[in-house]
Amino acid sequence: MLAWLVAQAAAASTHLASATRPLSVGVVEQPCASLSAPAPGLKEIQEWLLDPAAREQGEGPEPKVPAGAQAADEERLREDWASLCRYRVENAALTHPTEPRVVFMGDSITELWRSAHPDFFGTRFLDRGVAGQTTAQMLVRFRQDVLALKPAVVHLMGGLGDIAGNAGPTSLDAIKGNIISMVELARASDIRVVLASVTPASAFPGRPAIVEPARHIVELNAWLRRYARDRSLVYIDYHEALADERDGMKETFSNDGVHPNRDGYAMMEPLARHAIEEALAGAGAVQSAKSRAHAKR
Repeated sequence: MLAWLVAQAAAASTHLASATRPLSVGVVEQPCASLSAPAPGLKEIQEWLLDPAAREQGEGPEPKVPAGAQAADEERLREDWASLCRYRVENAALTHPTEPRVVFMGDSITELWRSAHPDFFGTRFLDRGVAGQTTAQMLVRFRQDVLALKPAVVHLMGGLGDIAGNAGPTSLDAIKGNIISMVELARASDIRVVLASVTPASAFPGRPAIVEPARHIVELNAWLRRYARDRSLVYIDYHEALADERDGMKETFSNDGVHPNRDGYAMMEPLARHAIEEALAGAGAVQSAKSRAHAKR
């Protein structure tokens, strides 16, 4: 249940104004002009998920779901299905980077990372995760939230939302296709790709209809590793670092069995830094080769 609540509550931060206003239609000058405040209870739920000590205190805080939340969520999906409004203001406020920029693109695992360890992010590392998103939604916003920011590296982690059924039934082939498209877009823009494994989960709380997610995650991760090797991408295996013997999340690293807590993110961060440095080193080698080729002309 908590996994679903976090996805819904985080998505509520991009809800458009209430259904009493006229709906925007077609091309408008300010498609994201009317944004509502984050859903009540979001911070409390996030803190329960992230605090390692909270796991021993029971089921967590009672969520304060506002009246009309379901209608508001349906409106958001209708008017901003891919959450294109989520980072529009932050993106517009960015200044030219003084060092190579890295964009973390993903779902709730990525979005919560900044709340867990805000010092890990800043002007160099940018968090562009959206809770609850599938790879199809990530692909739609990839141009504005990655390509337009002109990073040297993109840290790409997606697929958990698809396997959780957040946008209805899907297939592993569909997930793979979306990831391939994002990788190809990045490489066409000379952006190095760090391809991350899907983090472990043996069940999704409150979603008993999603059976054997661990098996699907393992299968997808095996493909991600092969694809990264075949395309000379840097691969990070977060799954191995976080998984228990059942391919679920180790209890010490998660409070709900799906989202890492601060200890889980602390385990992930050295792996991320190492992979990013490896990708940047590769980017430097490519740039040097291009410079030498240009000098010979």
